[in-house]
This record gives sequence, C-alpha cells and structure tokens, in this order.
Amino acid sequence: MLGKRFFVTLLLSLICNFIFSQQPIKVACLGNSVTYGYLHKEPSKTSYPVQLQQLLGAGYLVRNFGHSGATLLRHGHNPYSKTKEFANAINFRPDIAIIDLGLNDTDPRNWPNYRDEFLPDYSWLIDTLRKSNPAVKIFICKMTPIFSDHPIFKSGTRDWFWQIQNLIPQIATVNKTGLIDFHSPLYSRPDLFPDALHPNEAGALILANTVYQKLSGNFGGFKLAPVFESHMVLQRNKAIHFYGTANVNEKIVVSFNGKKETCTASEDGKWDAKFPAMQAGGPYTATFISSSGSVTLEDILVGEVWLCSGQSNMYFRVRDAIMDKNEMSAAEKNSTLRLLRMQPFAETDNNAWDQPVLQKVNELSYFSGTWQHCDSTAVKYFSAVAYFYGKKLQSELKVPIGLIQVAVGGSTTESWIDRYTMEHDPVLVNELTNWRKSDFFQPWVRERADTNLSKSDNPKQRHPYEPCYNFEAGIKTFIGFPIAGVIWYQGESNAHNIELHEAVFPALVKSWRSQWGYDFPFYYVQLSSINRPSWPSFRYSQLQMLKVIPNTGMAVTSDLGDSLNVHYPLKAPVGERLANLALNFYYGRKDVVPYGPLPVKAVRENDHIIVSFKYADHLQTRKKEPLKGFKILDEFGRPVPSEAFINANEVVIHIDPKATPKTVLYAWEPFTDANLENGAALPASTFKLDIN
Repeated sequence: MLGKRFFVTLLLSLICNFIFSQQPIKVACLGNSVTYGYLHKEPSKTSYPVQLQQLLGAGYLVRNFGHSGATLLRHGHNPYSKTKEFANAINFRPDIAIIDLGLNDTDPRNWPNYRDEFLPDYSWLIDTLRKSNPAVKIFICKMTPIFSDHPIFKSGTRDWFWQIQNLIPQIATVNKTGLIDFHSPLYSRPDLFPDALHPNEAGALILANTVYQKLSGNFGGFKLAPVFESHMVLQRNKAIHFYGTANVNEKIVVSFNGKKETCTASEDGKWDAKFPAMQAGGPYTATFISSSGSVTLEDILVGEVWLCSGQSNMYFRVRDAIMDKNEMSAAEKNSTLRLLRMQPFAETDNNAWDQPVLQKVNELSYFSGTWQHCDSTAVKYFSAVAYFYGKKLQSELKVPIGLIQVAVGGSTTESWIDRYTMEHDPVLVNELTNWRKSDFFQPWVRERADTNLSKSDNPKQRHPYEPCYNFEAGIKTFIGFPIAGVIWYQGESNAHNIELHEAVFPALVKSWRSQWGYDFPFYYVQLSSINRPSWPSFRYSQLQMLKVIPNTGMAVTSDLGDSLNVHYPLKAPVGERLANLALNFYYGRKDVVPYGPLPVKAVRENDHIIVSFKYADHLQTRKKEPLKGFKILDEFGRPVPSEAFINANEVVIHIDPKATPKTVLYAWEPFTDANLENGAALPASTFKLDIN
C-alpha cells in the first residue's frame, strides 16, 4: 500500500488542479447494492455517494456507479465488469475511485467455484480503471457486515465472507491502492441493517463519513480516548500508552512523568504515544499538544486497575449494602482509590423506554462516566462488591487502585461477548437470531426487554440483554487500556440452562483475553443461596469451571444469600473473598488463604466415607454449630442415612455398612444451611463427588 504521505500529496495535487482549472475533483463510487442504496426509499437522495457529495461540497463531483447484485468475480452470476455502471465509470474518467465489491461473491454460486480468481479479477478491475485515467487514485473497501439473520449465514456466507474480507487488504497492498474500512464502523450496528445485508439511510451516512475522513484526512482534530481523564489510575508494570484520534499526519506531543514522546496520526486518524512501564506512584500530570488542540490531565496515579463487570449483584450500590457505620467517612479519606463508574443511560427496570432512550441505546450511547476520587459522594453509587474488593487490595498492597465498573442489572452472559466470537461459535451463533423469541434466554429476560422496548417500532431495536450489546456499548471502550484483571458477578440470568452457560462462560473469558491480548486473571462469584431449584446444579457447574478455564478463581457466597431476595445486602465479604483470590494467586501473597475447603475425593472405608479437601486447615463449622449440608445418595439416587462430622482436616460420614453409597452431595439445596468452613472462616462450595 502506498504511504500516507503519498496519499496526502496526491490529494493536495488534485485540490490544486481544481483551484487552477476550476474543474471539480471527480469521485466515482463503484460497487453493488450497498453503493446503490438498495432498500432506501429514495436512493437518489440517501445513498452513501449522495451523502458523500454533501460532505465534500462543490469542489467535488461524486457519482454513484452501484449495481445491485453485482459480483467482483468475472465468472460470478452477475459480474460488475459487464454492467453499464462499470462502463459509465470508465467513461467518467474519475480522479478518485472508491470500489466496494465482494458481498455477492459470497453466494454459493460464486465463491466455492471461482475463489482463486478473486485476486486476479480485482487486479484486472483496478488496472482497467487506471487505463482510463493513469492518475486516478483508487481506494478499495473492506466489505460492510453480513449479520447472522441472513438466510444462508451459517451454511457458508459467514466463512466465505471472512475469506474474502481477509483477502481485500492483500489486494490493496499488491495493487498499491488505498484501503477504506467499511466494516468496523458498522459491525456493532445490526439495527441499521433491515435485511441483515444492506445498511439503511443512517448506515449510508456512516459510510459517507468514513470515505470523507479518508479523502479529507479530517477526523475532527485531536481527541483523547474517553478513558483518559484526570484522577485516573494507569496499570503499573505494563507499558503505558496514551491514544486517540486526530487529523491525518497531525503531530501530537505527549509529556508524562518527565518524559516526552511525539507521534503522528495515521491515515486512519489514529495516534498512540507509548511510555515505558512504571512502578506504582503519583500523582502525575500528562500534557498533550497538537495543532488542533491541547489537553492537560492532572492527578494521575499508577497502580493496579481492575475491570468490575456483570449484572445486578455487581451493580448493587454501596449505599444499599450492609456496612460499618464509619465506612463512608473512611472512604472520604481514601485518596488513592479511584472509581470509574460507567452508568447506564436507562435502567432495565419494569418500564417502557421513550424514543430518546431507544435512539441512544441503538447508537451504543448507553454508558457514561468519569474517573473520580473515592469520596463519600462517589462511593455511595459505586458497586459495593467492587468497592470492598478494591479497598482490601489497597490495604494489603499499599498501592493506588483503579476500579472500572461496567455492569447492567439482569444482563445475560451473552450480552458481554464480542460479535465475532458469537458468530464463529457453533453453539452461540444460534443465539444471535431473533433472541427475544428464543428459549436460549430466560422468559424473564425476554419479557423485561419486551417491556423496555414496547414503544419501539424498529424490529432491529437494540437492548442491553441482547447478545453482544454490552460488549459493543461498554467493554469495547476499554480494550487497549491495560488492566490487571477482571472481577465478575453474573449468572443469575443464565441459571436456567447450565449446559449452555458451560459453553458461554468460557467463551466470554476467552473473548476478553483475546481482545486485550493477554491472559489476565478472571475472578468470579459463585451464585448465592436462594429458593430457585436450578441453583445447586448451577453453583456446582461454576465450581467445575475452575478446571476448565485457566487463571480463574471463584468466591463462594452460599452462606450470604437470602431465601427470597437475589440482591442480598451483605456485600463486603464478597469483595473481600474476591480480593483473597487476587492476593494469593496474582500478587503472590501466600499468607492469604484464597478459598474455603475445596473437595478433592471421597473414599469409603467400611462403615464411613472420608471426604478430603484442599485449603482445609482447621476445618470448622460456622458459629460452631453441628455440621450441616452433607447428603449421601445410592446408585439409584436415593438418600442413604448418614451422619457427618469433622475429624481434623477431613469430614467423616458414617453410613450403614450394608448401604451402597454412590455420591456425596454438599450444600445441594437452593437455599442451603450448609456450614463447613476452614480456619480462615471461608465457606466450602456446593459440590458433588463420586465415592471411590
């Protein structure tokens, strides 16, 4: 691909030619139905080339040479090379050509048969344009998305689409053309695709803006990524980099902690200034100077940054939690604990949203927040679990702690996973289509979404319970911002389908780690006790996830729950138990016990069963009561009379010598009174063991 300096020089030359010749710069938009404006009520007024003309102004003459159904492949079922639009584009002799082809080549009539001809056919098309005007500047485009409700998405379109998409940058390189990304700006906007294939009028405007930025180099001047603000915390011991957008070739000078870095915005308007990793410290000041603006950020700390996410029990506020009466005044004095609370624009309560809210939800403008000191005002609205987690880390590590809260009450696990992961998973891809009518999701989840969206007449209306939504509107904002790891409290909205969650949850963790590019720790909360029948099995499944997903940990909460209220108020122990995991496993504090007793094996010896555990020093019962929670089943699943007691660091269960025990269950009731814990007063998890 030609260098960006060449592009700028060429465009300046074209502009100079216009000034001296008073002839407009001719822009030809070649393509298929996306270029044409298919499904628009008035394509002649709303197609992306028409909207591009409005953005570029009178110095340009933009023409639409889109042909619906056209293929790039010359042996395809409808070759663009044989259309009158292509002939007219050649006769137009454009100064700039924008080519967007490939979608129709995913048709089973085309790609399976002629895939090897795609590169040479694209090269031929480019060469033919250059013959009509050797000075033409050509840009080829990465394709707009095809979404999962397209009728042949899973049967071939998805895979062929990405084969073509990954080939297009190579074609740009070998043919020395520019490259415009039509995919990324629309991949999070399925609401703009009425038929899963064609962007509507608003989608066409996004395409027009994308081309305008590429041609003009105007990305709105210098901007920092939203995560960078005064009072923030940056992750220690990882390379520090500040990033954002600016006009093409704009120089940005960044000064931080006595060092200065200069970077230049790329042809895609992105800049990134990197600094060496630092140890914990601060406060520091960062200054950013460019030709289009300057910014100073103050009171920046370097320490440990944790992302805190999930559904309502992570969203549950400090002000509603049970705590020491002096907790608020303690928070007032906590200058090195910083909070970034990403507040949802509208709660997912039992109310219908109005049109402004519906529009903002579709535009992914659902979260907003700023870095704040952990004072009595900010902390009362912050996640209680996250606050108590950060407070304990700070107390033990003696370094600044930054907590980023992105949580939505009632949200599904699927709502937090990126779209590419969902699309390419053989199970999860099925959840993307018509999710509000799908049994993959709890009836409660779908009913609440229906209530919130009852005033919308858009069949593609978005919602925070929808697969991918919270990733696209919330988590995506922080990708690239280094973190130590994640704490997670979610599962209540997925407890109806344990087997599905066993596929979804590992996909979530893998998805996030892939996005950040490293395997950070991921610590999650096991669901509490409550009178919901599936929860014992779900809690056991969550325990099993420790074996499935590396570098994870689980905080047990079955001793804290409420029989009727899923939002139990005792949140301090939850945050502290999560912190125990981080302190032991991630920060190497072996003096901190990470878990309550974890089951290892159950062995029969004559008339008793011996259950052994890890983390079993000083086994005891809560409040020194008699041991509760153990149950023995025979091979028919029937209860076996038994009596359990603690013997040193094991549990011994007496049974009838004639019994045929098969399984040990512990805490296997929805709302359990099981009371086994270790000397660190950490409870044992719900579990099931086969007896050897």
